Amino acid sequence: MTTYAVGDIQGCYSTLRKLLDSVEFDEHKDKLWVAGDLVNRGPESLQTLRYLKQLGKRCKAVLGNHDLHLLAIAAGAREPKRGDTITDILKAKDREELLDWLRHRPLVHLSEKKGYLMVHAGVPPIWDEKKILKRAAELEEVIQGPDSDHFFHNMYGNEPNYWSKDLEGIERQRMIANYFTRMRFCNAKGVLELSQKGNTPPRGYAPWYLHKHKREGNLTIIFGHWAALNGQVFREGYEALDTGCVWGGKLTLMRLKDMKRFSVSPDE
Repeated sequence: MTTYAVGDIQGCYSTLRKLLDSVEFDEHKDKLWVAGDLVNRGPESLQTLRYLKQLGKRCKAVLGNHDLHLLAIAAGAREPKRGDTITDILKAKDREELLDWLRHRPLVHLSEKKGYLMVHAGVPPIWDEKKILKRAAELEEVIQGPDSDHFFHNMYGNEPNYWSKDLEGIERQRMIANYFTRMRFCNAKGVLELSQKGNTPPRGYAPWYLHKHKREGNLTIIFGHWAALNGQVFREGYEALDTGCVWGGKLTLMRLKDMKRFSVSPDE
């Protein structure tokens, strides 16, 4: 049994299957971790969801911002944006089964045995592992519960941009969601800067993974979301797997036991 982690698929199902075939992925024995953004912008979001769902317990996927966007549209909170490619899911006969499966994915996946923590965008430097898991579970309960529509109708926005234990309600929920699914730059106190999407940090900010973190132990953080990094962070303990497949780059898979990477492009 081999465990692999893959970056943002974003509906690039055919490329995913080529990549899995290249490593002779065994659906009955091997496991696949997915670092969020399973859907959207690519041409085969419906096929992607169906495939990952049918893997059952052999698939460990976390929610990304595009996944939350799909759930918000399904809840009637937003209309699809220009460039969204999720209409096939919304019209599918198995729509409700797929959306329910997606809604029950976690925001963070931890394997202490393997020494990895996977999240879509990142984890704030101000939280240790205990708080990371606690905050994730807090928002997961909302997303999976009877008040999920209220969250999705109020999910979008860049404020508040800093964490306080006094945050309540939707502001608290939005802050947690933005940390785990949208963060790129922050300062040492966890204040977010969400407008910049490239590699150059705004003054006073740095990539979230470059700050001194309160985390303990030797966990390696696997994340996606940031295609501009092209999978390179140059810091031990952090593995970026979004290499921009949907933007003309490649889809990247990492074998956890030795961190060896495998990549294919859509036109290969």
